[in-house]
Amino acid sequence: MSGENWTVRKILTWTTQHFEKRGVDAPRLTTEVLLAHALKTSRVRLYVDLDRPLEKTELATFRALIERRMAGEPTQYLTGVREFYNRPFKVDARVLIPRPETELLVEAALHKLPKDGPGTALDVCTGSGCIAISLAAERPQATVVATDLSADACALARENAQALGVAERVTVLQGNLFAPLPPDARFDVVVSNPPYIATAEIPTLSAEVRREPHMALDGGADGLVLIRKVIEGARRVLKPGGLLAMEIGETQGDAVKALLQAAGYDDARVEKDLERRDRLAFGTQPVASQPQG
Repeated sequence: MSGENWTVRKILTWTTQHFEKRGVDAPRLTTEVLLAHALKTSRVRLYVDLDRPLEKTELATFRALIERRMAGEPTQYLTGVREFYNRPFKVDARVLIPRPETELLVEAALHKLPKDGPGTALDVCTGSGCIAISLAAERPQATVVATDLSADACALARENAQALGVAERVTVLQGNLFAPLPPDARFDVVVSNPPYIATAEIPTLSAEVRREPHMALDGGADGLVLIRKVIEGARRVLKPGGLLAMEIGETQGDAVKALLQAAGYDDARVEKDLERRDRLAFGTQPVASQPQG
């Protein structure tokens, strides 16, 4: 990419073709997102200004973004933002990039939280805080606690809660799963997108995914180590009739359902994502029982 008179139109065409040849996912969308970021504008505005030539500094900025993307750096880390549940979340190498399928987890949890009354939710392995913050934003009277082992992730989750106006109702605690909670903490909903990729599978993931925090990916030898701990721990903190909702791997449905049943949950079930793959697992705290422990 050299020479003069690189217009927005020419840049869009050249870069899309370049990304296609190199096997970059969604080459046109990636091009638009990165170019809009470099020009500090919107994707829509690019098409209004198709014949505008780029200045040398703009071209240099965009060239650097292309090089970093080709080196395997995720687009969302390059732009520093990821849209999730219709809100912009700050993301960087401290946290897992929120996925669209995780929005289904938010939807499920929202059904359990009152629209016009108080409710309590716990988000375990919160990362960027996208689940916890979305719940608080959609349920103005809910209070949400979020935990994460990574102090860096907790710091970013707090930034996002502040930026999105829910910091007063989202408490982010650093620590291992349920360990940071006070002994009497009880919740209507426990939600979690824990690490669920088997350790041996991580080297086979795309270069982009392998740039994300190893801690947020590695689910142990069978991918179920953290899932087992979430299932066990949620039984101790859910109110009677409370809901546990988790994101799981597409091959883990039967195993997770069996774990939920063995732990004593009612209505243990697995649901599919929009691509018809097992993705969500649910269990209900028995109404007749008190939280364990």
